[in-house]
Amino acid sequence: MSAFPPGSTIGILGGGQLGRMLAMAAARLGLKCHIYSDHSGPAFDVAAACTVGAYDDLDAVRRFAEAVDVVTYEFENVPCETARAAESVKPVRPGVKALEVAQDRLVEKQFISALGIPVAPFAAVDCETSLDTGAATLGLPAILKTRRLGYDGKGQVRLSSAADLTTARAAIGAAPAILEGMVSFDIEVSVLVVRGIGGETRVYDVPHNTHANGILYTSSIPAPIADKARTRAEQIAGGIAAALDYIGVLAVEMFYCGEAATEPLIVNEIAPRVHNSGHWTIDACAVSQFENHIRAVAGWQLGATARHSDAVMQNLIGADVDAWEKLATEPSAGLHLYGKNEPRPGRKMGHITRISPKTGD
Repeated sequence: MSAFPPGSTIGILGGGQLGRMLAMAAARLGLKCHIYSDHSGPAFDVAAACTVGAYDDLDAVRRFAEAVDVVTYEFENVPCETARAAESVKPVRPGVKALEVAQDRLVEKQFISALGIPVAPFAAVDCETSLDTGAATLGLPAILKTRRLGYDGKGQVRLSSAADLTTARAAIGAAPAILEGMVSFDIEVSVLVVRGIGGETRVYDVPHNTHANGILYTSSIPAPIADKARTRAEQIAGGIAAALDYIGVLAVEMFYCGEAATEPLIVNEIAPRVHNSGHWTIDACAVSQFENHIRAVAGWQLGATARHSDAVMQNLIGADVDAWEKLATEPSAGLHLYGKNEPRPGRKMGHITRISPKTGD
């Protein structure tokens, strides 16, 4: 398979900030991007072409695919039918299988577990009886999550005692769900792995992630984990990417439970796209996660994933962005604003990455 040369057009399903940063990375390589989204978004400001259309308008999706050379997506809830419609015209990278797995938390847990990779204990919940049975099997506390949709803490409810069982399903709209047992862990980490069309795989260093109100707040690199665990985390991410026959950047979120634990690393979930916990790569690596995703999708050789600096990436959420003028004056910091007009609570408005001299190997 030959690489798409400079001047080629990458089609991106989705117009959010991830699409924006993908388009900016593509432009650096002389590639153009055409955005398809059901509404205008941050990516529209920087793309060579944009189309507003419904994701279920499959004829419009096919026309969009005809106008580009290859298609990718910037969020994991692109309808599978939409991706298949595009795939009937042009290559879609990553493929539809990654969407099928990542869009359903039960399917995702079963898929990863079947690879021999540890996940949190879980049970399918589709009625009150299965919820009661799952709670009795897994024990409480536990977390009830919708099988589909939901992110940044949405679509889930914590069950602390048996009394919570009576209202839990109503709290998530009685949607098909999965009950997850609680995992005792030290910190949360993630692995950003990029896989090319020939199966070449490269991995970025592992960040330590912290959250506020269910939303990623900081990613700090390197994570304070043992080298053995770091190597194992990279192996896990590479194994999942290979099993999906994946092309592009894949994020694998994990719990690090300490070296004394029976399972030091437990996979929480995957995201078949560039990921918030990898934004630090723009400022701390020669080739960011966004550029490497574009390279993979376009069939280019992958770029180096080594970091030249340590980094702490902080999301600017809601009113945090109002301090943009002060943040823009910080030394050794890269400010990235997404062009969103309204700083609503819980909304990611941008991020800032503070870099420092590299430590460790």
